[in-house]
Amino acid sequence: MTKRDYYEVLGISKSASADEIKKAYRNMALKFHPDRVAPDKKKEAEEKFKEISESYEVLMDPQKKATYDQYGHAGVDSSFRPGGFDMGQDFHHYEDLKDIFGGFDISELLRGFGLGSNMFSDSFEEDQERGYGHRRGGDLEFQLGITFEEAAFGAEKTISIPRHETCAVCGGTGARPGSKSERCPDCGGRGKVNSSSGFFNIIRTCQRCGGTGQVIKTPCTACNGTGRVRTKRNIKVKIPAGVDTGSRLRIHGEGSSGEKGARPGDLYLHLEVKPHEIFERHDSDIYCEVPINFVIAALSGEVEVPTLEGKIMMKIPAGTQSGRVLRLRGKGIADLHGHARGDQLVRVQVEVPDNLSPEQKRLLKEFAKASEKNAGPLSKSFMEKMRRMFR
Repeated sequence: MTKRDYYEVLGISKSASADEIKKAYRNMALKFHPDRVAPDKKKEAEEKFKEISESYEVLMDPQKKATYDQYGHAGVDSSFRPGGFDMGQDFHHYEDLKDIFGGFDISELLRGFGLGSNMFSDSFEEDQERGYGHRRGGDLEFQLGITFEEAAFGAEKTISIPRHETCAVCGGTGARPGSKSERCPDCGGRGKVNSSSGFFNIIRTCQRCGGTGQVIKTPCTACNGTGRVRTKRNIKVKIPAGVDTGSRLRIHGEGSSGEKGARPGDLYLHLEVKPHEIFERHDSDIYCEVPINFVIAALSGEVEVPTLEGKIMMKIPAGTQSGRVLRLRGKGIADLHGHARGDQLVRVQVEVPDNLSPEQKRLLKEFAKASEKNAGPLSKSFMEKMRRMFR
């Protein structure tokens, strides 16, 4: 199959600078990494990822780029020989990958692409010293329901999380205390094995020993040699003020423990705010409806209004119509990003009395008779529209 032009693959011009090449690769790598696409598109993404990685490798190397610009694919194809693209020898941009996927564990990133983290031997040796030779712990996700008030002001919650933790008996080694491990027969103690996988000729982590070069001779009885035990842990978490349904909190290091001392994963909390019986939220503002006496609406007065911090008295201007919205500044939700707090918007509903006494009816009839020539603003506006309509 004819190879596509490397510049075309990355969507850049031949005059693109190193920063532009790196930016283009970053965008393409994030888009087509196999872990970021739907399962049915994984194979297609893998091929695309190989293509953009090869293009980036050539165009970021000044010597290879000059050769490619002069001779095309024929000038650089020796680096991508029929036996496969030797990532361990030819791919010099491991640090670029770490920068591009800075929020990810690079070993997990490459493993998702079918590559061991030790394909770059120097970096893998460093990872082994840090305890990363084994797979990091898995991330955990937890659905947490909170009240309207907790979302508004923040809260501290204690949640019980089932997870894997490092075995206290063996300290995560998986070996019975006092026993010894032995050299892995599959990799000869190196922790790495050479293998080929289609287009790639790579170095992989030894599956038997997990990259340590050692295998357990006598497993720990408490964890059956896994180095981890299943348990429940109570964790205190802080809910920041201003969160809403759909907000996600990431708590570093509170996921499952990694294999044999590798670092733990993270805990992700998906928040769901319970509905409030009075208030309704719109961004940082809250809404509520308050019924008022028609006498107060006509003459003005004060009514008791609920807020998130308790009851307050709110002044009603004379002539207030049903449906009018009054604003209480600073009585809404705290902004998640530290901006000003929202407002509370109060929609008043003028309540029409029912079950009137004879005396109340008499007085209202007298009021209606006295008001025949003094229509309200809504009536005047409506009558004016009627006159225009039937001219």
